[in-house]
Amino acid sequence: MLKHICFIPPYAYPKEGFSHGGIGSFTKSYLPDLVNRGFKVTLIEFNKKESVKIIEGITIIHLKRSKIRGISWFLNALKINNKLKEIHNEHPIDIVESAELGLAFIKKRTNIKYIIRLHGGHHFFAESENRKINIWKGFQEKRSFKKSNGFIAVSNYVKKHTNFFLSYHNKPIEVIPSTVNFKLFTPKRDVVINENVILFAGRLCEKKGIKNLILAMPLILEKYPSMELHIYGKDSFKENRSYMRFLLEEIIPQIGLAKKNVIFKGEIPIEELVNRYASSKICVFPSYMETQGLVVIEAMAMKKGVVFSKYGPGLEVINQYVNGLLCDPYDIKSIANEVLWMLDNPESLKNIEEKALETITKNYNLDNIANRNINFYLNLLSQ
Repeated sequence: MLKHICFIPPYAYPKEGFSHGGIGSFTKSYLPDLVNRGFKVTLIEFNKKESVKIIEGITIIHLKRSKIRGISWFLNALKINNKLKEIHNEHPIDIVESAELGLAFIKKRTNIKYIIRLHGGHHFFAESENRKINIWKGFQEKRSFKKSNGFIAVSNYVKKHTNFFLSYHNKPIEVIPSTVNFKLFTPKRDVVINENVILFAGRLCEKKGIKNLILAMPLILEKYPSMELHIYGKDSFKENRSYMRFLLEEIIPQIGLAKKNVIFKGEIPIEELVNRYASSKICVFPSYMETQGLVVIEAMAMKKGVVFSKYGPGLEVINQYVNGLLCDPYDIKSIANEVLWMLDNPESLKNIEEKALETITKNYNLDNIANRNINFYLNLLSQ
């Protein structure tokens, strides 16, 4: 019998020609494959106006988000619940999947199983960023976790650290990493590599470690004066202040003449970013914290040498000096030293690139990841 899985906010399907984060990468690579394997897949997301579209076999339902202050949470939850009821009456739903906060105000039905996939929720990032728990968001996560019939974590790290704050209530939990869109992220042998480009891609914010990567550039330029740091990513705001402005006004002046070698490229469509990966010499992602670090896996899938953080899930992905390098993202010298090691050892870098591709092909291939997810679904449905 055809199984019906419904994904609800914060899940969303990425738009063609626009950049997207980890959840967008997950839905883009995983949901069409579920359709190809015989599942009926519905995704509910918020948009500017209501509509229904079929994209790659997925039924995508747009609901108009309420913005009425104070009660928008209630009205938006009501819209999702009403839509779930409508969908279930037409095509019975077997599984509803969401992320950490997503089930807080969902009305459960006894014949549907509910799953939370841990992409990194409020408690997780509050701990990693050393900030206080927002009472309202913390309440929602706890309420959401109580409603879930099972959990999937994208890394051992996010599973362990979320459990410091939230209980899994003795429900089934399995670590299944997100996969890579191998149609996009694949080695491009026809692209000429610019030997002088270090690439960073990610949201411009403190936890991504871009500040310390910029501060490491003078150390790198002492030995390789032609190297450039190309920064791709969307700006972020904290307390109404642009993080890019903070970098430009307070961090860039600290590196003196090296500032001409640091180039902000802005946010570009993922299809273009793939080519920037391909043409770069190495990729550096010195994050203070990640749940999985999809950009790392994507770069490795393109056979690139990657410097990642030794904290968080870094050790789950990279074996030091075998398929990549790990740095201490809080230590500017550590970042510079790992970058310099790659530049100093071109033959070793070639071996690392080969092993990087081998690792991702073996451990993150779509067939393997999809089968593990499906087995989890079926086991949960049988209980």
